[in-house]
Amino acid sequence: MINYDDKRDFYRMMLNSEVIVTIIDDEANSQITATCRDLSATGMAIEIEHPLAISTHVKIKLDSASDLVQDLDILGKVVRVDEECEGCYLVGIAIEELD
Repeated sequence: MINYDDKRDFYRMMLNSEVIVTIIDDEANSQITATCRDLSATGMAIEIEHPLAISTHVKIKLDSASDLVQDLDILGKVVRVDEECEGCYLVGIAIEELD
């Protein structure tokens, strides 16, 4: 039997890194701090305290832990929101552009 993860087109890296999320869809371009749980070539999962609406566009800044690897600036769209527990939401982001 094939595990669901085995069907993925891209390897998913498990992370536990702080990221800065800018919500592009609101007028103020609000910024929140989140934790990046995992990252692949096409998406990422972040953990935040408040849910975001599906289809919200976001910019995510992921700082590199090494001088040899550049920081990532990611433009994406919210595609999934799961409440893990009270005050903890796992948000799936589809990557639309990567810098």
